[in-house]
Amino acid sequence: MDPGGGRLRPFPVQSGSSSEVEHTMAGFRALAEQVRNPRLVTVRRRTALRKCLERFAPYGHRATWHHLCTRAGFAVHDREPDPARLVAALAELEEARALWLAYEEEFAARRRREKHEGIRQPGALDDWHRRTWGGYDIVPCVSPQRHPAARLSEVLRRMIAAMEAGRPRRDCPVCGGTRFVWVPGPDGCPAAAGPACRECGVVAPAAVLSAEALHAAAAGPHGLTAFAAA
Repeated sequence: MDPGGGRLRPFPVQSGSSSEVEHTMAGFRALAEQVRNPRLVTVRRRTALRKCLERFAPYGHRATWHHLCTRAGFAVHDREPDPARLVAALAELEEARALWLAYEEEFAARRRREKHEGIRQPGALDDWHRRTWGGYDIVPCVSPQRHPAARLSEVLRRMIAAMEAGRPRRDCPVCGGTRFVWVPGPDGCPAAAGPACRECGVVAPAAVLSAEALHAAAAGPHGLTAFAAA
């Protein structure tokens, strides 16, 4: 389960064959064509857009869907929204996906260079990239209804820049908020717990925050109830 709710298929494994990632890319493109196809009924085009989130969902499935619906101007449960709004939502998703795929290519090339130079000790950036490989929960949101208002591509750009900078900070890398609450991971998994920004709702990677910010989050109220009351 992702933090924003909704069951996702297993993450592609970074060190495995590239065929799985290529298959995911092809699946996304085929679904995107269905969303844009004016010959298909609206219900089918909407379903195709939802299935795109099985291939790429930066906030988690439900939170990404809620974000796209909100930004494009149609209700989450609207079975027959304006097709133009579906296409607008797809365009935002594609823009973010293109940015992420370019980043993954750059990251993989850097790791190859480092290994060639004998640098094999992974760092915080490597760990974050391993957990987000494939485009799922890149910027997980603790609630499907609580997510950043900015475009997906801009949010990804901010998070990538913060992680690559490697400088722990006191504020949220996405919105600049300074209040965090510690939330449990999916299904109560301690390893997936983290500091959630009370302003925009993202669960920030611990590596990007300063010891002071992490201490404040850990010392305050914990859990989803505390987050909802923030």
